[in-house]
Amino acid sequence: MAGRLDRRRMLHALAGSVLASGALLGGRPRSARAAADPKLRKAVRKGLDWIARTQSRIGHWHANNSYRVPMTALAGVALLCEGSTTTQGRYAEPISRAVDYLVRNSRPNGLIGEPNDHRYTYGHGFSMLFLSQVLGEEEDIDRRETLVDVLTRAVRFCGQAQTRAGGWGYVSAKDGNDFDEGSTTVTQVQGLRGCRNAGIPVPKEVIDKAIKYIHSCTMPDGGICYSSRNRSGSRPALTAAAIACLFNAGEYEGPYVKKLLDYCRKRLYSNVNNVAGSFGHWHYTYYYYSQALYRIGGKTWEDFRNRLYAKLLREQTGDGYWNGNIGPIYVTSLNLTMLQLENDYLPIYQR
Repeated sequence: MAGRLDRRRMLHALAGSVLASGALLGGRPRSARAAADPKLRKAVRKGLDWIARTQSRIGHWHANNSYRVPMTALAGVALLCEGSTTTQGRYAEPISRAVDYLVRNSRPNGLIGEPNDHRYTYGHGFSMLFLSQVLGEEEDIDRRETLVDVLTRAVRFCGQAQTRAGGWGYVSAKDGNDFDEGSTTVTQVQGLRGCRNAGIPVPKEVIDKAIKYIHSCTMPDGGICYSSRNRSGSRPALTAAAIACLFNAGEYEGPYVKKLLDYCRKRLYSNVNNVAGSFGHWHYTYYYYSQALYRIGGKTWEDFRNRLYAKLLREQTGDGYWNGNIGPIYVTSLNLTMLQLENDYLPIYQR
């Protein structure tokens, strides 16, 4: 129908008219602060422009000439959070190129990754996450069919790569002697949840085994340890990631979730500026912790958000990127995803 606004453009158009009234967009209350704060808008635009500007001609990003698949997927998610798609919006072109790059790296066995990547499950999980969010809004029929094929095979590979304990390692169970650990497990579960939300069949037993694995890695203090085989102590980063993962899987409440939340509240909630407390993984830690608290909402989220966003805006460089562990594209992508949670465009992050 001529003149018909698509959903995303409609949301953008409505945003300016409902700030004062607090009206609902898409059935969800939008944050007036997130939409109206000029400093936040400027920082996000500058960061997203930097991401788009630094994309390679063939569609990827990299960290020190490595990790092209995971960096491309994470950068793509940050761009999607703005509201653009592969066909519409300010960042349609870089998103489309990123999709094409990841599709080209889909292997016959279902792995989305590069053969020489010794930690390919990260890229595989992040790619499932990004491509599943793209699929939900993809208008091109041929590309939709391609994405369904790529993600269906990716889910199958993920199930085959799962260890007997229910987790995942840096590589598949077969390639890694059945080794598993927490961070890659969370990446797979969130990617699988994204696929399921987009209509890709995901075996229930795969998710059930993964949730059981997370439970089995819980220490007496409520934290999550590194691996089912290495229970040397709780890790705040993995605990925050586990909460986000459990929320994605539909486990929102109960004594177990409360135990994990209490652990993180003591160590992370009021310590946004405590980089040392995140064991060298500050951005990873708060990337997942912010997702969990955003879902909780209310004053818990608002107080935390204000402190988190203030820190992120202070640390942004003049060119729009952030520095940190692994490299600028990694840190910038995570930070921009955190700063755009309240846009509420991607199903995986929605309340």
